[in-house]
Amino acid sequence: MFKHAKNVRQLSYSICCHQKLKNLKGKKKSSQEWLIRQNTDEYVKLAKIENYRARSAFKLIEMDDHYRFLRPGQTVLDCGAAPGAWSQVLAKRTNANGEQVEKRVGKVMAVDLSPFHPIVGVTSFPLSDFTSPETQKQILETIDSKFDVIVSDMAPKVSGMNSLDHEIIIDLCRKVVRFSECALKPNGTLLMKIFDGGLTKDLEKILVNMFHKVKYVKPDSSRKNSAEIYFLCLKFKIKLSNT
Repeated sequence: MFKHAKNVRQLSYSICCHQKLKNLKGKKKSSQEWLIRQNTDEYVKLAKIENYRARSAFKLIEMDDHYRFLRPGQTVLDCGAAPGAWSQVLAKRTNANGEQVEKRVGKVMAVDLSPFHPIVGVTSFPLSDFTSPETQKQILETIDSKFDVIVSDMAPKVSGMNSLDHEIIIDLCRKVVRFSECALKPNGTLLMKIFDGGLTKDLEKILVNMFHKVKYVKPDSSRKNSAEIYFLCLKFKIKLSNT
């Protein structure tokens, strides 16, 4: 689907395919499976090479390479930011880090319940609950106007019960949507992760009324056995009252 992913695969394998796994003796089966997956995952390896904090950086890179919704000078909010991989990408692509001297400098806000290390050009809200009115007020007081782009990679701790995890992440998305109604600029962009399930279509109906274009996106760097997909919502048009 994405050209970047093919290049990533070729580069990663050429550099890392001969790396041996560490001794897994004495570890639980689940730990062994996780370590094997991490040691053989091409995007985990490339994230280390390119100094990204997590493989998830490549999901955002792929989506933006394809749809081009990030630009220098934009103001962006990253919900569920820890450990900071998406914020690293956002800081580069909006020029919030100031690396592109001749281009406009953007602003990136990053919020998460977990702690995460600072990122150059990013205003961080660690140990903060995005869903709380207090945190949302604090975020809005930090910017001069509204956001050009809001992204959410928030997800609950997986319980093993797919239906429950699906309901929780849809509820998180609804809260992001409600915030976006008052915080997103006209023609702004909203990107949210969901776990696909029975409530997906209901959320899609809400988004279709709010944006001119709504797309399902599954980046190649998203693991094939994962239920995660992304709603990419382009050109915000109206506010809604019931979400």
